[in-house]
Amino acid sequence: PLVKLLATAEYDIKKEAAWAISNATSGGTAEQISKLVENGCIRPMCDMLVVNDTRIVIVALEGLENILKVGEQMRRMPGTDGTNPYGRLVEVAEGLDKIEALQDHPAEEVYEKAVHILEHYFDADEGEDQNLAPAMDTGAYAFGAPPPGAQTFDFGAPG
Repeated sequence: PLVKLLATAEYDIKKEAAWAISNATSGGTAEQISKLVENGCIRPMCDMLVVNDTRIVIVALEGLENILKVGEQMRRMPGTDGTNPYGRLVEVAEGLDKIEALQDHPAEEVYEKAVHILEHYFDADEGEDQNLAPAMDTGAYAFGAPPPGAQTFDFGAPG
């Protein structure tokens, strides 16, 4: 019922449900957190990442991080495929896109939590630096000596 309230109730009820689920993930066992995930809490928690209430966004990020921590424990268990199963569920729920968008949030705490989650659970720090500047064509409009065999223009020699 709590997860259903988070997914379908009016906003004030959703806020309270988000708090309750986040608190449960904070103090709950891995089994209890897994049960919340089985009941479908990831998508509605991801949906709370776009509300216009900084405190609730932080609560949702904290709850999702606690869920992802359990997923990391599961990832390390023998017989698994080595991926965080809850990370995949966050991606399917469009949560990864929402967390990435929170890097532009005006509240510093939201930004920091979003970056932390991306770096620790989604390998966001790998390959990101490549996209900071466009690639340059190393030969176009470069100053220096012309390549061997290239025609040159002589400013001083009369024609």
